[in-house]
Parts: sequence; C-alpha cells; structure tokens
Amino acid sequence: MSVTSAPQLILAPAKLTLSLRVTGVRDDGYHLIDAVMTTLELHDELHISDDHSGLDFRGPYSAGITTDSDNLVSRALTFVDRVAQVVVTKNIPHGGGLGGGSSNAAAIFRWAQRTSATDIVASAAIGADVPFCIVGGQARVTGIGEIVEPMAVEHRNITLIIPPLHVSTPAVYKAWDALGHLQADGPNDLEPAALVVEPKLVTWRDRIIEATGQIPTLAGSGATWFIADGAADVAQRLREALPDAQVVETRTGQ
Repeated sequence: MSVTSAPQLILAPAKLTLSLRVTGVRDDGYHLIDAVMTTLELHDELHISDDHSGLDFRGPYSAGITTDSDNLVSRALTFVDRVAQVVVTKNIPHGGGLGGGSSNAAAIFRWAQRTSATDIVASAAIGADVPFCIVGGQARVTGIGEIVEPMAVEHRNITLIIPPLHVSTPAVYKAWDALGHLQADGPNDLEPAALVVEPKLVTWRDRIIEATGQIPTLAGSGATWFIADGAADVAQRLREALPDAQVVETRTGQ
C-alpha cells in the first residue's frame, strides 16, 4: 500500500507598501518604482502536496478567484517546473493592494527552494510584487519590483481598513500616466490615480478621517486603507463607524 505524505504548510504573508514613488516608465510600458515594503502578520496559508495536482481556494476571500493557468499560483508552478496539489486559505483580500496573489506565488518559489538571486529577479515576470514576497521582511524595492534590498525590520502596529471594493492595478497605473505622472503629497504616488479610477475610495477615506481624526494611507493601488501606529482604540472606533468594512489589526515586519 502506498503512503501519502502530509501536505506541507507554507505561510504567505501579506505585503504592505509603506511608501511608493513611481520614478518613470520603461520603453516596454512597465513602470519603475522606488518603494519601501514590509510583510505583515496577516497571511494566507498554502497546503501543498506533490503527489497530486490541482488548485483550490478556500477562506473568507476566496470568492471569485479563478484556478486556471493564469492564476499566479499556477504560473509559479509552471515557472519552477513542479506539479502539486495546492489548497490556499485566503485571508488576504484580492484587489486590496496587499499583494495576496503575489505572496501565494512567492510561497511556491519558497516551497520549491527557488530563492536564488537569479530566481528572485526572474520572478518579476509573474508579478512585480513577487520578488519582494519571496524575500520578505522589510526592503527597499526598485526597478519594476525585481531589485530587493533588505532593510532593518521596523515593527509597527497597523490597522487595515478593507472596503468592499476591487481596484485594478493596471487601471491605476494607466490613470497615473493620464494625470501626467503626478507625484503625490503623501507617501503613495498611486493614491491620486486610484481615487480617479475608483471615486468611492474618497468616501471611504473621509469616513476613516471622521471616525479617527487621522488621515489614512492607501495600500499600493488600493483598495485597502491603513493607519500606522494609531491609538489603541482606533480599530474599535473604525469597527463601530464602518460596519460595512473589514477592520484588521496586524503588525509589520513578520
């Protein structure tokens, strides 16, 4: 009788972009960035077995995720030339600017032990956030995302406010181009473009300000807003004022 090995559990931490400058556009249309990114305690879980093949998503943010060859997990498996049964428990919202899909792909690279410098750079072909998600921790990220320079980890409390919205990253970069490559007053150059693509983000930002008295920062291209190092009762105030959003307390640098 054959013996089936237990699935291997790989954690896939969410990514938070603490600051983001868009520094240019390459001839092939890819945007150049200079960002500081960090991993969060918030994470997806991948159960991986190499004695079967298939892909399944479960958990609170699994709805609407396709499991075809375009999925980032499928593309990562193809890249590392491995076949596996992968069950993903989604705790990171997709379309929220927290790098959930990229983190899932990066988990496949780590499972396959494909974490050399060459592999990290090449993984940007799957998604611009994949190289950072392979490295993890905290880092300065440049190029189109393929240059990852680790930094000292800065542990901070983070409150995420996740509205019921989905914002397209390509649409936000297209809007950034249309706005004349605008540099934002705040830490995220993509924030003004994201507000153009999804005007409801403005309402959410204003509701957060009204509830807390603090100005939130948009996570990447959205739709998640976050407050760093807020008062102890910030999350509770947000839950009371924004019952239609997910409010998550987490920490950076995990």
